[in-house]
Amino acid sequence: MNLRRLTIALASAATLLVPATASAEWNDSIRYHGEVAAAFGGGDHNPFWLSANKYGLASVNKNNAMLRLGAFHDLDKNKRFSWGAGVDLAVAANYSRVFIPQQVYAEVKYRCLNAMIGKKEIPDEVVNSDLSSGALTYSGNAEPIPQIRIGIFDYADFWGCNGWFAVKGHIAYGAYADNCWLKDWVNVNAGAPGQYGNYAYTLNNKYCSRAIYFRGGNDNKFPLSGELGLEMATQFGGTSYYLADVTNPETGQTEQVLKSHKHPEYLKAWLKALIPMSGGADTSWGEQNNVEGNYLGNWSFSLKWNDPRGWMVRIYYQHFFEDHSMLFFDYPWKDGLYGVEARLPKNPFVSEIVGELLYTRDQSGPVYWDHTPSLDVQISERDNYYNHYIYNGWQNFGMGMGNPLLISPIYNANHAMYFYSTRLVAYHLGFKGNPTPQIGYRVKATYLDSWGTYAHPYREIKKNFSLLAEVKWHPARLKGWEGTLSFGMDGGSLIGHSYGAAISISKTGWLFAPKKKK
Repeated sequence: MNLRRLTIALASAATLLVPATASAEWNDSIRYHGEVAAAFGGGDHNPFWLSANKYGLASVNKNNAMLRLGAFHDLDKNKRFSWGAGVDLAVAANYSRVFIPQQVYAEVKYRCLNAMIGKKEIPDEVVNSDLSSGALTYSGNAEPIPQIRIGIFDYADFWGCNGWFAVKGHIAYGAYADNCWLKDWVNVNAGAPGQYGNYAYTLNNKYCSRAIYFRGGNDNKFPLSGELGLEMATQFGGTSYYLADVTNPETGQTEQVLKSHKHPEYLKAWLKALIPMSGGADTSWGEQNNVEGNYLGNWSFSLKWNDPRGWMVRIYYQHFFEDHSMLFFDYPWKDGLYGVEARLPKNPFVSEIVGELLYTRDQSGPVYWDHTPSLDVQISERDNYYNHYIYNGWQNFGMGMGNPLLISPIYNANHAMYFYSTRLVAYHLGFKGNPTPQIGYRVKATYLDSWGTYAHPYREIKKNFSLLAEVKWHPARLKGWEGTLSFGMDGGSLIGHSYGAAISISKTGWLFAPKKKK
């Protein structure tokens, strides 16, 4: 109910504003954006790259359609004070829901400080959102979470460093809004073993996110620069539901009953979500020995050579961690997303290219042991990425919030809220170009081998190959119009064989004539 009131209040405050394509010159007018899209195909699912990394506004079901409308008021990053707001609404057929409030938010900026309230699509800080397979903590694969976020959202220079050193970061608190979907979709008899019996789902989850990034280098004076970032997130609070064996006093027979356990949400719990600490006596035994809530995140490193002649090459690495076992160097950093990105501005046929290796087989190792009074030994291996024995895992509305190649629970035929394919090795290639001023294209191809998880290993290695080929047409005579035609296919034993096509037509324009800068 609180989230519903927040959505209504933001919608009223923003006067039905929603985002569209960025303008070359900032203005005080409001842009509108409308889009209609449909996908058709055959096989087991909608092809993987036709539904992944679309901020949850897509369907894994084949033969679907969507209508999206809205408007947007931009922040002016060049002004000392500026504000923005947006509402982005969609209705869909054969999606997880019919009505989807994709983005509803308001934001404000003063100097380098920012604040935002609501739901907003926020790209990852490191990877190329068009061509990458996806970042490890936030990939843009799932629907945004309603939240309050404050911080320095864009790099701000340190005083006295002459542009050679900059910082950005944020702190955010929010709440998941997928209660109704969870209760309708999850099969309580298919849950993975948990602390309180057979784990089913957790409702009213709370969310905390924080990050800090440092940049060293000045492209205007020397082409080499580097970035170092740390991003952390926590799921906490809410009420967990689980199946427990209960003896019927009348019949004497054992029956399974759905019971609940409420997690702490007092002020100290919100502080522990920000600064990871072990749980108290009112939390589970596992949280008392580790940290309270589902705690995860990633380190990011990158080096970029931005040549004055226009071309650029960048290498990057993201290291993922669950709880604290891989936060530092307690165990070797084998897992991670290894990437290379290049920009070739004078080549219209291939203007950008990304190559990535995603390796998640290690997960600290296959052994786990919490110390006990009789054996005071701690082995914090078997991390089980994106999963948690109490919470719903790192997902929203069934779509994984991290890299989508760790296949999301929405694909599970048994409707279990569990990531079954997190130990994998994947090879990914993406590239795009603009052969003519009116036509652009994009290609993504991914091959992976998956070993399942340590808790649920596959008998045989499961393989998958996914392909996307996409063409965009924005005719010069029809200003603001754009048409997109996409083809996708999947093959292999992991998510099955699928093929299909998607088409979308969009129109972007102004509700009022834009004001150009003087």
